[in-house]
Amino acid sequence: MINRPKGTTDLFGEELKYWYFIEETFKKVTKLYNYREIRTPIFEATDLFLRGVGEETDIVQKQMYTFEDKGGRSLTLRPEGTAPVMRAYIENSFMKDGLPQKFSYIGPVFRYEKPQAGRMRQFYQFGVELIGSPYALADFEVIRLAIDILNTLNLHNYKLYIGNIGCKNCRPKYREALKDYYQPKLNQLCFDCQKRFNTNILRLLDCKNEKCKPFQKEAPNTFDYLCDDCRKHFDELILYLDELDINYELDGHLVRGLDYYTRTVFEIKHSSLGTQDTIIGGGRYDGLIEELGGKSTPSVGFAGGIERVVLALKNENVNVPKLPNCQVYIAVLNEKARMPAFKLSQNLRGRGLIVEIDLMKRNIRNQMKYANRLNTQYVVIIGEDEIERGVFTVRDMETGQQIEVDEKWIENYIVEKFEG
Repeated sequence: MINRPKGTTDLFGEELKYWYFIEETFKKVTKLYNYREIRTPIFEATDLFLRGVGEETDIVQKQMYTFEDKGGRSLTLRPEGTAPVMRAYIENSFMKDGLPQKFSYIGPVFRYEKPQAGRMRQFYQFGVELIGSPYALADFEVIRLAIDILNTLNLHNYKLYIGNIGCKNCRPKYREALKDYYQPKLNQLCFDCQKRFNTNILRLLDCKNEKCKPFQKEAPNTFDYLCDDCRKHFDELILYLDELDINYELDGHLVRGLDYYTRTVFEIKHSSLGTQDTIIGGGRYDGLIEELGGKSTPSVGFAGGIERVVLALKNENVNVPKLPNCQVYIAVLNEKARMPAFKLSQNLRGRGLIVEIDLMKRNIRNQMKYANRLNTQYVVIIGEDEIERGVFTVRDMETGQQIEVDEKWIENYIVEKFEG
């Protein structure tokens, strides 16, 4: 027997109702904000992520699925969604359509991680990118959009955390302050953080190792090292959040796991998810498009993990719409009735009903059992006697009542049952 790869899952049955609910809600809300869907390839040139995400990040160092194709090209299954969208923006010259450009996406991403609740090797992200605006107003819209999505999903037990990691002008001073702080403690840190000290010191603030966590609380605060421009940007964002009554908590140690972030960073965490509690994360990445070969263009966005949002919905016992059941089952009693049954099924489907028809040539008893297993609302029974008399028998599966309906009116009769 061949099993699915570790860190992946099969989605089916009632589990899918959560996914449909999240996906449909995301599409509905982003449409209201005028974000256009974009679908990028599942694999991209490896260099896109080396340059975009950062060579010293854990994603690039440890987590990417990279392979060489038959042409000798290095390709990588996308580990995140932002860099591919920015590549598409440059390659397809979307800037010709004016700014800002606003995109949304949903799809699988791949990271080689230790599987656990809320963290898979193939997982699904929804996300948005707002390209072109350098102003805090754009940051605010993206955050407001994320909150609107969670509110529309009827989630409540979440909290917004806001940080600012500065820009290329002020971040070097902050890095030096972190080095000065961590240098005397270097031997007490985990192996990864000892390595990151020289390559990516901001990641020390986000280490999950218990050896490193005690030092994070007393580390230098990013807000104390912002330049005047970053401070002005940050103050403007906070003003919008306050004026429009969005609750948040400032976090001067908030960093993200990708090197392209500048200035605003934010995370929305759900209280029920333990260590994997971030359900949406994002921020500003003003240098990414230029890093990928395009003209310098400010951008901001977020990504959310569908698996973690599903867990949050379950933990809050949110009432999620059920998957639609079969509405009409057409039971066929003999071969003479099969063609009229097929015609009726097609006509009902053409009018928007979910219809199942006997494909196993079961007897009527077993057909009724199967219809009941499908939670079918109505069964139409067609046999030789019904055809000769020009009537079809309709059974209400909830009440057990049966009625004969003239074959000329059967289609309208069934449709009216669901319109009423």
